[in-house]
Amino acid sequence: MITITPPAAQQIKAAALASNAQDLALRIEVQPKADGSFNYLMGFDDQSLSGDIGLEQQGVSLVISSNSQPLVQGMTLDFVELDGQMEFIFLNPNDPYYQPPQDANDG
Repeated sequence: MITITPPAAQQIKAAALASNAQDLALRIEVQPKADGSFNYLMGFDDQSLSGDIGLEQQGVSLVISSNSQPLVQGMTLDFVELDGQMEFIFLNPNDPYYQPPQDANDG
């Protein structure tokens, strides 16, 4: 369903430790916006809602709402440097604005 890269998992674990949320799952939600793009939300959550699915990736417990489940199929959560800052990025082939990363050997 979702792939979490090792750098993303490391940062999630560090954030959980810093906020005393080690025992909480990371909830990821995807909300379609009016223009067709996706809005991504994530945060530590102690709630369990009807239809939620729980899974574990790279030692990180995740919770995905029933509405978001079809939208996260095949998605990768990564933690990378962008413009000199480290940020989480969502690589989601379901997002109409998704552009796959360019292979250094292409073109």
